[in-house]
Amino acid sequence: MNALETRLRLMLQPWLRAPAWCIAYSGGLDSTVLLHLLASWARQEKLPPLRALHVQHGLQAAAQAWPAHCARFCQQLGVSLEVLEVSVEEGASLEQAARRARYAAFARHLQNGELLICAQHRDDQAETLLFRLLRGAGVRGLSGMPARRTLGRGQLLRPLLDSSRAELMAYARQHGLSWVEDPSNADERFSRNFLRRQVLPLLQQRWPQASTTLARSAGHCAEAQQLLGELAELDLAVARGSSSLPWLSLPSLQLSAVAALGEARQRNLLRHWLADLTRMPDSEHWAGWQNLRDARIDAEPVWQLEDGQLHRSDDRLWWLSGDWLDMPAPLRLPWIPSGGSSLLPGNGRVWLLGELPAGRWQLRYRSGGESMQLAGRGRRELKRLLNEWRVPAFVRGRLPLLFDGEELVAVANLACSARLQNRGVQLCWSPPTGAQRLSW
Repeated sequence: MNALETRLRLMLQPWLRAPAWCIAYSGGLDSTVLLHLLASWARQEKLPPLRALHVQHGLQAAAQAWPAHCARFCQQLGVSLEVLEVSVEEGASLEQAARRARYAAFARHLQNGELLICAQHRDDQAETLLFRLLRGAGVRGLSGMPARRTLGRGQLLRPLLDSSRAELMAYARQHGLSWVEDPSNADERFSRNFLRRQVLPLLQQRWPQASTTLARSAGHCAEAQQLLGELAELDLAVARGSSSLPWLSLPSLQLSAVAALGEARQRNLLRHWLADLTRMPDSEHWAGWQNLRDARIDAEPVWQLEDGQLHRSDDRLWWLSGDWLDMPAPLRLPWIPSGGSSLLPGNGRVWLLGELPAGRWQLRYRSGGESMQLAGRGRRELKRLLNEWRVPAFVRGRLPLLFDGEELVAVANLACSARLQNRGVQLCWSPPTGAQRLSW
């Protein structure tokens, strides 16, 4: 057993009880070697079931023949193959869009507890570090590719990060393996290709261990990032606090607790908190956060980020994404007291506790000028009540309201008129939760 096989097996020992091992198999050199190594191991010992996943992007004519090549190789090894076809969104970076589509497909196909094994190696890690360094990345970016992380319902593992491309090439030649060559890898208009084909070879002429030392630096940055993450968790424990609206299950923090920290620590906290929700700007483009933090108390500032918005209300920061970014269409829904819950388009679900008396019941959203008769308080304007209940502005137009004819009798999760309160009736609303971004 050579050093490559030994390192691979040591990395995978903790995962021998996983329901299945899925191999990200492109048909290229790296994933071909990885798949061959695992299939050979499986013939010697009992391993979790192996399954190869090949993503077909449809971006170039040459790729049309790759699934057939992958199928032949998998058949030789006795490994099942699934071909996942994806659509790549147009954008400024085709590489990035293809990568997101690829990992989104992997995430969708992973079952609970399954392991996705990828073939990135030490030279890839060095290339990633250089690429991100030239883009001005911070400590998180300079940590490079993690050896392990969560992906969908399973885990992603990169067991070859301590192995070089030369080792993989030597293994492939020793075992007479064949693989496909992606023509786009020779296109030096792509920055990563330029680094791989021009910059790294030049560095290695002067410093033969360049890939090793660059990957080591990524490891140091990963350790530093871990410490920053632990500091952020300590700050989050203070900043989370409790909201006056426990039914509003959106990510939120206490603004005053965040603002009490130093500038760098604020950014560290927010990067950590929002890491799985959106891509964050670089350190030169945080004016949106400063404007949000320092706005007048009566202002309603918004910080627009790539995958959502950060709002401020009543000394809390609120993260909005998904359905929360679009106001729902006007609502006039006849309410039939039949039990169960009703789906509100783009706005969660609503249901009733208790039995309604006879009436002309209708669900609506706020349009302005509403008032409500409350037990022991007389008639109150809804606008003033919402201020009193400290309801954020971005929630007010979404609150389901129950009317009897033109009379407002219930505000979801907050209040009912005396008539309904005496009958034990409550209007309940489960708001949309927003969309969680998958961070690749």
